Amino acid sequence: MTRLTRLSVLLTLAIIWIAELAYFPIALSVIFACMWINLLWNYKNSIQPFHIQKTLSNQTKNRIQQGIKVILTLFALMVIWLNYGTFVGVEAGTAALATFLYGKALETKQSRDYIVLFNFALFVSASLFLHSQSVLMAMMVLCSLLGSLVGLYQLQTGHYVQSGQTQASLKTDTVHVLKVIGLAVPFFVLLFMFFPRLPPLWQIPVSSQQGVTGISDRMSPGDIAELSQSSALAFRVMGDLKKLPPRQDLYWRAMVLDQYDGQTWTSHPSNQSVVNITPETTSTIKQTFNYQYLAADNQTHWVMGLEASIPSQRGFQVNLDGAIIPTRAVQRTQPIQLQWVGKQLPVESDVSSNTFLNQRSTRFQQHYDPKSQQLAMHLWNTAQHQPKQYVQHVLAWYKQNHFSYTLTPGTLAQNRVDGFLFQSRQGFCEHYASSFTMLMRYVGIPARVVVGYQGGQFAPDGQSWEIRQMDAHAWTEVQLDGKWQRIDPTFIIAPNRIDQGMQDFMQNDQSVFGDNSTSIWKYQQFNALKTLRVWSDYASYQWQSKVVGYDAEKQTSWMAKLGLISSYSFALVLMLGLLGLGGLYFIVVQIRQYLAISAVDRILYRFSKHLDEPFYKQTSETFEQWMFRLSEYADIQTSFLEANQIYQKIVYMKQEDKMLLKQLDVLLKQCASELKNNKKACHVL
Repeated sequence: MTRLTRLSVLLTLAIIWIAELAYFPIALSVIFACMWINLLWNYKNSIQPFHIQKTLSNQTKNRIQQGIKVILTLFALMVIWLNYGTFVGVEAGTAALATFLYGKALETKQSRDYIVLFNFALFVSASLFLHSQSVLMAMMVLCSLLGSLVGLYQLQTGHYVQSGQTQASLKTDTVHVLKVIGLAVPFFVLLFMFFPRLPPLWQIPVSSQQGVTGISDRMSPGDIAELSQSSALAFRVMGDLKKLPPRQDLYWRAMVLDQYDGQTWTSHPSNQSVVNITPETTSTIKQTFNYQYLAADNQTHWVMGLEASIPSQRGFQVNLDGAIIPTRAVQRTQPIQLQWVGKQLPVESDVSSNTFLNQRSTRFQQHYDPKSQQLAMHLWNTAQHQPKQYVQHVLAWYKQNHFSYTLTPGTLAQNRVDGFLFQSRQGFCEHYASSFTMLMRYVGIPARVVVGYQGGQFAPDGQSWEIRQMDAHAWTEVQLDGKWQRIDPTFIIAPNRIDQGMQDFMQNDQSVFGDNSTSIWKYQQFNALKTLRVWSDYASYQWQSKVVGYDAEKQTSWMAKLGLISSYSFALVLMLGLLGLGGLYFIVVQIRQYLAISAVDRILYRFSKHLDEPFYKQTSETFEQWMFRLSEYADIQTSFLEANQIYQKIVYMKQEDKMLLKQLDVLLKQCASELKNNKKACHVL
């Protein structure tokens, strides 16, 4: 087999390995890398001189190779079983397919084996879309497709490549394959736009073993601060952004955390109780905002909607704590329709009578943070046991004691609330939300922590709203007058964090990164990465919206603008488009063939069109002989002789210019006229 074919195999397998690196277990990726290296070693040995290979017999080498292939394949299958417990499903199935592909590559010998291998690689490449449909994955699949097609092309033409021309042949073959793909692209685009879109027949489930970045279902000091140093996109909001609430109200709620063990906040299982929301419950709400939510990670479990939002489509539920979650954990590449109903959910009623909820929301570990408990009782007495006044006293105490807002607060001791309130006095939003919640609970006021995101920023085109991981936030809900009310103590310490948003706040106040000696460097590094990610996420969104998200609803809406409202019109446009493309390609081919003919040949072609078949130029005739034969049928032979002289100058004396070509064209027209008018001539078309 040729070197180019083997090179195509190596490149294709390497691209597939890189594309699957983020989705397969590390051990499995290492095994695939070993298979690839073994394949490279075999290819190198196969082209070594004979005296180097003769140390081992062919039978021994084949046995060693078979043993390596079997061992690596068995190890790969064992890793798949240990990680997934099955060989079917999205993750396990694609991993098994990749294992068989690499195993097949280790036993390829004949042309038939390579044909099977490249076609199998095309199938495995297509399965990559089961993991991700991003623009980056599409580029990887396209590169794998190109490598496989170049390999198949090499199988047909590789035997004609001379030694020493490998690089030139690879370039030529790649250009040929790209031309074929380019010719097919218009047909694919036409089919993509006009072929009827069907609803999904199935949905890809989310793997319970694959972690999802972002907000989690627990919070410890430092978790959100670490997350807020990431510029990765969390989710995107589309809709009429003019109706977007003020920035101070842009709290994107994930869930409630109401259990605290002195170290970590978690959510009680009762918060997952489903609230029944019907259209009648929102019919009286006047202040609404319909928007679409699109998560950057299609495996994210929570829907971070604006506080007091409800889903406008099936497949989602609202929990007791206001969290919106899907009823089925599947990958979602389409935006989710949500509706913001104002400051408060219409189903929320008087919660003061819920004894169990009140007990859970006032519970705390008495042996932790004694100084904070004493502070709470002091402020409670100062407020004369009035909850609203007490809240204001606590917020004023934060402001008077010079707390600071930073992403690098340092570690806290076992009594974390005491350490934060009386020692470090610097922290991030989770420190303020956690300590404020506990100060409420110490005096018997129900309070809980809410985690999510706050703020956001316009996308580069201004058509959508981007919320990034740096916008992660935590705040407090306090039960006052029988209602849960949002109170954000971070606003007291760093009001610009809420008014401007985290992205602008970090840009204007670089001290949030920590020590002044390193804050500038950290900010420059962070800002460069953020800029790169903003444009990368914008490109991914356009791909997701215009290509991946082009469903039946969007197709129908777009076709309606063109006046196409029936399936018959779709089919008619599709058939006419295909015929039009075919006709256009035919015309282009004819034009290219015509332009490939020299100017002299085009003149002779036009001249021959006016002649009968007996007067056509014979293969054995020279132009001079042809003109002499035709002149015998004309009364005046001057035009024929002059045409021959001009032709000789152009062809043999290399005097081709526009003037001579024009003279030749005029003389041949005169010759055609002479033949037509001469009585001796046969009938001419």
